[in-house]
Amino acid sequence: MTLSVKNLHVSLRTWGKKVTALQGVEFDLKEGEILGIVGESGCGKSMTAKTIMRLLPPHAANIEHGQILYLGRDLLSLPESEMRRVRGREIGMIFQDPMTSLNPTKRIGPQIIEGLLLHHPHLKKHEAEAKAINLLGSVGIAQPEIRFRAYPHTLSGGMRQRAMIALAMACDPKILIADEPTTALDVTVQAQILELLKEIARTRKTSIILITHDLSVVARLCDRVLVMYAGKIVEEADVEELFCSPKHPYTQKLLQSIPRIDSPRGAPLHPIKGRPPFMQQCFTSCPFAPRCEDALKKCYEQEPQKIEVKNNHFVSCWKFE
Repeated sequence: MTLSVKNLHVSLRTWGKKVTALQGVEFDLKEGEILGIVGESGCGKSMTAKTIMRLLPPHAANIEHGQILYLGRDLLSLPESEMRRVRGREIGMIFQDPMTSLNPTKRIGPQIIEGLLLHHPHLKKHEAEAKAINLLGSVGIAQPEIRFRAYPHTLSGGMRQRAMIALAMACDPKILIADEPTTALDVTVQAQILELLKEIARTRKTSIILITHDLSVVARLCDRVLVMYAGKIVEEADVEELFCSPKHPYTQKLLQSIPRIDSPRGAPLHPIKGRPPFMQQCFTSCPFAPRCEDALKKCYEQEPQKIEVKNNHFVSCWKFE
């Protein structure tokens, strides 16, 4: 396995209160695999990514328990100086909003060169510039020599996202974390960005963790899917298996809430009733039980454990005990 996350528990301190962000998150990432993480806002998707990258604010976040094993090393035990060598060079990240992730006062090229020279100090500046221009061209940016000298605000949303991907891929990382990389992009540009990520995984054998709330993106791009709810992974399966045979009631409701082109005209949508739970306590029962139409008495009393219902298809639900 390229990456293994083991029993990860993370809490946040806000306004004197403890908020439990992640509760026992576990998964493996294989070489060249595209792993999707889906769920409602606030379920812990981005928190998982930032914990892997060790980007949580130390004054507000606490990693209470768990391991993040990358090529046999526990990233959580590395000193910050060692972790800086991992970020960018071993694990790259595409952030959700490139306009706020890119420095608006610096041109695109120097921002890419900065990481190259940091991790490869033997490179000469003109060599780093040539590689940066080549990277911009490889992610589909026309006239990369001109865009190399452009400021972020002069580029379109799609071009900024491509520049962000070029920056993340500058040092050829083995793992790429994409946190909702197609947010606020139109459908055409979204399709181009997804094809680009797919090409990166295929040609470079780069493992990708794709965080999204868009199940159509997952269906198009991913090999395997994790469904998160209230800081937990409630279902894990191959992408075809999950869409053809969802097991957890939450996954079923997510799929039912998507508008379908083959639905009768005027057919109502089916939103998930209720609201996600407040995360100010650890759950000793199923967190989805108050919103589940099939909830049993046991669901309100005990937390379900992860079980394998089919080959490589795991679910945390009392219905399958």
